[in-house]
Amino acid sequence: MRSNRAKVRAVSVAATLPMLAGALALGIPAAHAADHPLRDLLAGTRPAWATAKADKGATSDGARVSARVYLAGKDAAGLAAYAKAVSDPDSASYGTYLTAKQAQARFGATRAQVAAVKSWLTAAGLKVTGVTRHYVSVSGDVAAAEKAFGTQLHNFAKGSKTYRAPASAASVPQSLADAVLTVTGLDNAPHMATHDDQLPPPDTVFRNAGPFSSYYGSKTASTLPSAYGKKIPYAVKGYTGKQLRAAYGAGKRTGKGVRVAITDAYASPTIAYDAGIYAKRNGDAAWKTGQLHQSLPATYTNTEDCGASGWYGEETLDVEAVHAVAPAADVTYVGAASCTDGDLLDALGKVVDHHLADIVSNSWGEVEAAQTPDLAAAYDQVFQLGAVEGIGFYFSSGDDGDEVAGSGTKQVDSPANSAWVTAVGGTSLAVGKNDSYLWETGWGTDKAVLSADGKSWTDFPGAFTSGAGGGTSRTVAEPDYQRGVVPDALAEADSANGNRVVPDIAAIADPNTGFLVGQTQSSPDGKKQAYSEYRIGGTSLAAPAIAAIQALAQEARGKAIGFANPAIYAKYGSKVYHDVTDNPTGKGLAVARVDFVNGYDATGGLATSVRSLGKDSSLSAVKGYDDVTGVGTPASGYVESYRRR
Repeated sequence: MRSNRAKVRAVSVAATLPMLAGALALGIPAAHAADHPLRDLLAGTRPAWATAKADKGATSDGARVSARVYLAGKDAAGLAAYAKAVSDPDSASYGTYLTAKQAQARFGATRAQVAAVKSWLTAAGLKVTGVTRHYVSVSGDVAAAEKAFGTQLHNFAKGSKTYRAPASAASVPQSLADAVLTVTGLDNAPHMATHDDQLPPPDTVFRNAGPFSSYYGSKTASTLPSAYGKKIPYAVKGYTGKQLRAAYGAGKRTGKGVRVAITDAYASPTIAYDAGIYAKRNGDAAWKTGQLHQSLPATYTNTEDCGASGWYGEETLDVEAVHAVAPAADVTYVGAASCTDGDLLDALGKVVDHHLADIVSNSWGEVEAAQTPDLAAAYDQVFQLGAVEGIGFYFSSGDDGDEVAGSGTKQVDSPANSAWVTAVGGTSLAVGKNDSYLWETGWGTDKAVLSADGKSWTDFPGAFTSGAGGGTSRTVAEPDYQRGVVPDALAEADSANGNRVVPDIAAIADPNTGFLVGQTQSSPDGKKQAYSEYRIGGTSLAAPAIAAIQALAQEARGKAIGFANPAIYAKYGSKVYHDVTDNPTGKGLAVARVDFVNGYDATGGLATSVRSLGKDSSLSAVKGYDDVTGVGTPASGYVESYRRR
């Protein structure tokens, strides 16, 4: 056990970086390997699944490799330290941000470093295919890659498939140790993020059947069986901005003068039309000319593997949710060329390089076990650059609870596990008559269907279907801002030294108490397209909701909040948060849902079910900090608590 877990509200530099990335993430040369004279190892470049037992032999010398060599910049340790200082409310440097140009000049790679990296790579026989502020991309054959990175590439079994990976950690010449952060692409296992909304892809129109409640409890399912000893309400049709603003204490703030960015993959071709119609129909302020922007790549890739059209609904949800809660905020959608980590990193890098916004909402991720330390280091560098510019990143924590049901392993999601982002968990939200806040539970759903005779719920409360992601990271050390707030039992779940716990804060996520969204979708026969509305949820809703609340808070502060976690934890225990628990009423909670079997009309029949609230896998929302809702959800007073006095 650790001792003296006093609350420290500064971001620890070393402690918040991925543990497996080690010195690499700070740009400090790792120890030299005895069999690599005059070379420095890039820790974490051999993935954990590339074991001797899984080794299927050497990859053909002629096989093609595409890789990225990420640049450490000229002061990686200084970057982390500066990001820490400007994000800490107790620091004299709090809020002393740099411009994008200043950040690049102070921490970016020099021309000499870039030239040296290019020379090394081309001398090994690789072709330089691109140079950005963040990396040098190369392509070539396996033999050239092995020569450049001082390792052998082998084929390894991973599950039922075989992928290429380094048989030992990659390395760089000692003379380049300060210039190279890491290399990605030497392993070719898929690194693809998924979006965290609870709906099938919107290729075909999706509709909710009803009956509905217009607010929580407004319509009781009186003809259906009881649950938890009482008649239960029908699920809401879908909350709108007015209800969410009231629940989370928006007051008169609108986000005026604040820029919010949203990153996802691909881009909905009807986003401007859909957002405009939705605002008009649901009482939101009309979008002003030039208030919604898009920054898109020239081409898209991996459209089938990533399910490109499924991301259209994600963008639509994110844009409409931000505008509903912060109607005057400027919104920029930054689309990635695909759902791969490299392309998503490019989208995030674009936000930072051009300072497109101060607040960035990201509703995507993958399980922590799928994120290799090399990628973690690349992500953290972007987040740290953002922090020194006053940019805060908000990531959904995931929609599969502890991930055991989906992956077989209890784990958190990434990049939400990064200690340099705000991880957003999820709740079930009850908004009552006249937009009154009633209560919230942690989001976690057990589902049971109506029996054939309609007199009972089969195997009530049923099986777990979805819930807010959370838990303890296995790879990221505990950041100082969590000390004294996160219980030892959570922080020390995997290490006596303490690890990062997810999430940090939470908001509405349960699709059974979800948000109404409007989108152009295709008819079942694919011949027509039309605008329609449906209820949606997931931490994909929680992330933009919190991003929008932060826009209101930034308006109140009159200055960028930047990386918000130190400030969020500094407010822990105060009345500015709803302390969310799974059983706020003292009794079990559930709602009734009636759905179209085919997803869009009654021709295929109806399915009636009961959805329990506050049943998140092995995770629990309890009094105080918990790994479902973090410090809680914003309450009246949260937004104004950021005002500078």
